[in-house]
Amino acid sequence: MPKAPASRRIRKAVFPVAGLGTRFLPATKTVPKEMLPIIDRPLIQYAVDEAIQAGCDTLVFITNRYKHAVADYFDKAYELEQRLEKAGKHEQLELVRHVLPPGVSAIFVTQSEAKGLGHAVLCAKDVIGDEPFAVLLPDDLIWNRGAGALSQMADAAEASGASTIAVQDVPQAQTGSYGIVATEDFADRQGRITAMVEKPAPEDAPSTLAVVGRYVLNPRIFELLESTAPGSGGEIQLTDAISALLKEEAVNAYRFKGTRFDCGTHLGLIEATIRYALDHEKLSDAAAQMMQDALYELGVREIQ
Repeated sequence: MPKAPASRRIRKAVFPVAGLGTRFLPATKTVPKEMLPIIDRPLIQYAVDEAIQAGCDTLVFITNRYKHAVADYFDKAYELEQRLEKAGKHEQLELVRHVLPPGVSAIFVTQSEAKGLGHAVLCAKDVIGDEPFAVLLPDDLIWNRGAGALSQMADAAEASGASTIAVQDVPQAQTGSYGIVATEDFADRQGRITAMVEKPAPEDAPSTLAVVGRYVLNPRIFELLESTAPGSGGEIQLTDAISALLKEEAVNAYRFKGTRFDCGTHLGLIEATIRYALDHEKLSDAAAQMMQDALYELGVREIQ
């Protein structure tokens, strides 16, 4: 059985944000999908907060040469801060100033060509160096009242020393929409991955454990990405490199506590907005009443 390298706690997180977000056109013509809001915060902020909670202090954003909104969001807004301070809007001023807490740095790396998720992760190699790191896909928003999904995974990865992939159970009929893992000795939310199958038909799926957009990876993945041949569309697939890593060392699947929303789809974004509204300290009661009223009105119309 492959062994994992010595364990270290993750300090760096990679956010691939170079995609065009074509599902949300025309909105994403000017607003990157990572900046689409859930209540009053963009998707990318939720992913960043999750990484910081897990102990990451270096955030690496893989972007393209045309997308500046994410970098602008994390940059200092001098004019806005001056106006808020002059107007005495101190609460809003604190929100603007603390999108990143002290001691956390943001680094932006340009992905010169759209060559897939594996290539985007590879672009972070020089920043990450020789240490384990996290990859978070902001489209996958994970809601949990306790520790965030990445924090749970980071604890597990530090204890085992193994690269750790987030998974969730999906209906058998939906396996064709996900990467599915086969595991052995799965217990206490995790088990060693023996194979990864991309979008298998339900009758061919080795399990119903689907890969979700959270990864804790050992740095060996970079060398494997460099030797991974491009697949369909000339893209370098992260799953291909992980499959190669399985042959060298242990890689674990981790079933996190929490609810995942696929905010790369319209319905997923709507569902996440509803859930966060119902959980919001100030908005929950009003949001619940509005939803009840809307459902009642729709029911009345259908009867009529």
